[in-house]
Amino acid sequence: MVNRFVLNGTSYHGKGAIQEIPGIIKAKGFKKAFIASDPDLVKFGVTKKVTDLLDANGMDYVIYSEIKPNPTIENVKDGVAAYKESGADYMITIGGGSSMDTGKAIGIIINNPEFEDVRSLEGVAPTKNPTVFTIAVPTTAGTAAEATINYVITDTEKKRKFVCVDVNDIPNVAIVDPDMMSTMPKGLTAATGMDALTHAIEGYTTAAAWELADCLNLEAIKLISANLRKAVENDPEGREGMALGQFVTGMAFSNVGLGIAHSMAHTLGAVYDTPHGVACAMMLPIVMEYNQEATGDKFKYIAEAMGVDTTGMSVDEYRKAAIDAVKALSKDVGIPEKLPALKEEDLDFLAASAYADACRPGNPKETSEADMKELFRKLM
Repeated sequence: MVNRFVLNGTSYHGKGAIQEIPGIIKAKGFKKAFIASDPDLVKFGVTKKVTDLLDANGMDYVIYSEIKPNPTIENVKDGVAAYKESGADYMITIGGGSSMDTGKAIGIIINNPEFEDVRSLEGVAPTKNPTVFTIAVPTTAGTAAEATINYVITDTEKKRKFVCVDVNDIPNVAIVDPDMMSTMPKGLTAATGMDALTHAIEGYTTAAAWELADCLNLEAIKLISANLRKAVENDPEGREGMALGQFVTGMAFSNVGLGIAHSMAHTLGAVYDTPHGVACAMMLPIVMEYNQEATGDKFKYIAEAMGVDTTGMSVDEYRKAAIDAVKALSKDVGIPEKLPALKEEDLDFLAASAYADACRPGNPKETSEADMKELFRKLM
């Protein structure tokens, strides 16, 4: 068995890490940046933290901010056109998963124009060339898109999200600066943090999990569990711990895949526009309960990483303890348990879409559309 691990060429971590950006650009000799960032980050001055550095160093750039929370095929196509028109020779993505996923798709298509329809990027696309040189600056502690070979695009026409997995899309440089995350509101901090926890737990239990990924994902579970509550209260130590925790699991799950909590969350986002982190948080304990018998003793170590003393516990007890710890964290940071928008008449479509999702084969337990329908029903 051969296992592959793909990581960023370089990453910078800690308060003030964005100060490294001008030096990187000068060393590479780039002339103009295409900055992909969402409109709210531009409006509230978060993007400006980076553009001020470029301005101070006399560096040219153009900002593309026509990005939706669940980026669409149209967003990507518009972005490709904007990149071509801009005269840029590299990219800086600033934001959460939406900005970075949009940037990944744009960069891949610029250097692989045969995929300009966007839909052909679904799954493991046979691209030949790496994305345009990209510096990724996350403003949320959750998606870890700055560290992964994955991105997700919404097909509004077909009411579905599709996952793209491509070693050519990983950003060249990741700048993980907790100061860039300090303006996140509580709800977004909670949702993105629970997305990170879902990455870590699904990555740890996925069918493709192995030792290198396992040690990273376990450490990420520990970091997230210890810091998410504090981060929601905007505690600087909590912010820094979450910035690291979400990146650590990003390195891991990017290489081993996820499971049906993500498959089902993608579908909820496509149909109801449910925020991805919220959908993940709602699905995670439901899916953990479903998968528990296929996870060996891993729930014991998940429980312990979340602060539970498992001494003397039976298998059933430590599995329940792990699930309960996830539920408690989710509740403490304000994630709802139910989805009022969910309708009985939608269940067949939801189950079929989730079953077709690229994350589903990684689930540790064989599943079916019928099983998924019952799992969705638990949110009603």
